[in-house]
Amino acid sequence: MTQIYSGGCQCGKVRYEVQMDIGEVLACNCSRCGRLGSLLAFAPATQFKLLSGDADLTKFEFNKHMIQHQFCSTCGVQSFAIGTHPKTGAKLAAINVRCVDDVDVEALKVKKVDGRSL
Repeated sequence: MTQIYSGGCQCGKVRYEVQMDIGEVLACNCSRCGRLGSLLAFAPATQFKLLSGDADLTKFEFNKHMIQHQFCSTCGVQSFAIGTHPKTGAKLAAINVRCVDDVDVEALKVKKVDGRSL
């Protein structure tokens, strides 16, 4: 079910709201996600709103530079990324649901993605 969620980094400098459905999350094994342990859900970028912390974000791109991995420069937590869908070109927000307020990640269905081989 689509609803509005709030989330952010550990220290609280980065805060956002996103409207999305967290039905299934992705666990990617690429060199970045595998090390971070992120569980990702996606929403159109138009449904993502950064509330605070823009000046506190550090951005990192790798591989095909399709995703701007953004993390808090104070606590180091990556709570979201902004990218482009590889097939449609649509702008997306990739939300690390481990950083979304009041979400029980243990109750979510996890789909494993082999990002290491892409």
